[in-house]
Amino acid sequence: MVDDPFSVTYVPEENKSAKADIPAIFLKHAADLLGDTKKGFSGSQIVELTVAYAVEHNIALPHSACPFDAPNKRAALYENILAFPAPIQYQIIKDLCHHSVIQESNKEAADDLLIKLVTRYGHLDDHANISDINPRLIEETRHWLNRFPEVLKLYNSALQKHDSKVFMRNLLDDLRLALEKLVQKILGNEKALENQVPLLGQVLKKSGGSAELCNMFLKLVEYFTRYQNSYVKHDDAVIETEVEFVFEITSSFMKHLVRLDLLLKKTNY
Repeated sequence: MVDDPFSVTYVPEENKSAKADIPAIFLKHAADLLGDTKKGFSGSQIVELTVAYAVEHNIALPHSACPFDAPNKRAALYENILAFPAPIQYQIIKDLCHHSVIQESNKEAADDLLIKLVTRYGHLDDHANISDINPRLIEETRHWLNRFPEVLKLYNSALQKHDSKVFMRNLLDDLRLALEKLVQKILGNEKALENQVPLLGQVLKKSGGSAELCNMFLKLVEYFTRYQNSYVKHDDAVIETEVEFVFEITSSFMKHLVRLDLLLKKTNY
């Protein structure tokens, strides 16, 4: 069985009030990673970034200028983050994990931190609402797609368009192309997605999955391609309330396929 890195604490709805804050040990871990000597932000970047949040939220920081009175930049970042209330701490860490400086220098560790942040403390996200895509599903999918940079780029493009609430037709097209390229990478061919269904069936059978799940998965992929062919051609035809569902089911397709691919490679199929 493939190791699952998502053995993290999920906070049930009834326990959220008891988990209102992000523990100091987690904040320190985040600051150590984001302020890493070689792969993290510089001291001046730490000040610049955290001061921007302080100005926006009217927060006094212990370190608002360089040089700062702290043993090192990791300590300065930790103490600055500690000055904010929990929801803003959550947003700062989330934003810094996505920052280009960290994504270019320490992507794998930052993505792992982001997954833990979202799955453990996602209830602190002030920007989340009932129509948001499942944040845990998104972060897990991005994690699995790290093995396929071209696919991940398309997936992130679709996510950015969704968050901006623009280009719905292009968003759906990005998702279709991302799934198609993922299947092509796994199966080792260049066929269109609608022509991959029989080969996907072989992969599902080799993995030892049930016949019922195999049939359901293939039928969903078939209907997915039909849906995309109907709606990606005309932007005004996209039904916005359906986009969230399409995004989440595409993410589930991707997660499942990458896991099966790893499983089959591990068992030498």
